[in-house]
Amino acid sequence: MILTEKTVQDSMAFAKARSRANEYASDPGKLSALLDKASKKAETKKGPLSEVRESLMACLRLLRACAQRQYTLPWQSLSLIVAAILYFVMPVDLIPDFILSLGFADDAALLAWTFRQVRSDLDEFRQWEAGQEGGDAPAVSDVAEAS
Repeated sequence: MILTEKTVQDSMAFAKARSRANEYASDPGKLSALLDKASKKAETKKGPLSEVRESLMACLRLLRACAQRQYTLPWQSLSLIVAAILYFVMPVDLIPDFILSLGFADDAALLAWTFRQVRSDLDEFRQWEAGQEGGDAPAVSDVAEAS
């Protein structure tokens, strides 16, 4: 199997994540718990994630702001980002995370594709975030603590 973004998008694991995304997106408590789990995983895992790390952390802040009803996002974008985060936290997906050096390659590919799909929404959030009190965006480590 050759790993491509299309392979990951078409996987059963991503289909499962997409089917559960609306449930999480519409429940601030579930979304907050998911974000805590994703934040912890992102802090401990490096490797292929390094290329998407900044956008991943921005998306986690974006979703946190949505869960706290401080920021709104088009439903389609919200659902897609939540699905990608659900996929990211799944230990057994297209390439299980426990497979050394490959386990996060599919996660990174799907996250990169997702970030391209929602680039304008993510850019708007970053502008909004920069304009908040003091104009300082929260530090990456603040994401998990912000709940």
